[in-house]
Amino acid sequence: MFWVGFPLAIAVSLLLVPAGARGLRDAGLVRKNYRGALVAFPLGAVLATAALVTLAPLAFLNDRAGIDLLKPELRQWLPYLLGIAFLGFLDDALGRGEAVATPRGWRGHWAALRAGSLSTGAIKAVGALALAAYVVSGRGLESWRYIADVALLILATNLGNLLDLRPGRAEKGLALLAVGLCLGAWTFAPLELLGIFAGPVLVGAWLTLGERAMLGDTGSNLIGAIAGVWLLTVLGGDGRLVALAVVVVLTIYGELRSISATIESVPPLRWLDSLGRA
Repeated sequence: MFWVGFPLAIAVSLLLVPAGARGLRDAGLVRKNYRGALVAFPLGAVLATAALVTLAPLAFLNDRAGIDLLKPELRQWLPYLLGIAFLGFLDDALGRGEAVATPRGWRGHWAALRAGSLSTGAIKAVGALALAAYVVSGRGLESWRYIADVALLILATNLGNLLDLRPGRAEKGLALLAVGLCLGAWTFAPLELLGIFAGPVLVGAWLTLGERAMLGDTGSNLIGAIAGVWLLTVLGGDGRLVALAVVVVLTIYGELRSISATIESVPPLRWLDSLGRA
């Protein structure tokens, strides 16, 4: 009955996520989006909270009633998902205001570090590395495969941030990955493992596409972390190496070129990117 978490998370999120977005706006927690509209920010904090609210009854019934509602492997990956959300929230809260120019991307953070400044983005990167090294350990991997899996998890997490330049883009990327993994492996394992996180992301996409809220690094990095965990848990050894090569190429491209400009120049990608957007 591991699949119960996903629909329950959607039900919980339908109650909490819109209310949470209103709460952010009422508290003055807003930020201008790419069109200059003020939207609730960061929605990712609400999504992580909705996942935790869903987790509570599932964990209680899993332990007290002996009903298998949570995959045992969730214990391994939960510290990474929640830790990444926290690091993203730290970056959202302290990282950059409209009047402060701060470094973006790996090159920007490295340049700031060489200049003697440790940005919140750099702190997030170091924290993500530590978390990834921890959760990937203990799986009996050869040294080089361990390093490759750590790199895949970190780069997939960062890719969520690179995609989140337009409303709903990161969520669509996660949905496409879920469909591809489920169909390719003929399994619902991704939703069974992380359905409590995927549900809030799905509901939150309704708000981001409608330009009522913005994920922030809290949400985009959480989405990337979900994608990374899915890749590590569904794919075999060779498949993970292929996935690592893909995310490396996408990361380098995102650092050197504009992903948004590329999407705009390809009609099918432009149509998919704008689908459902206000």
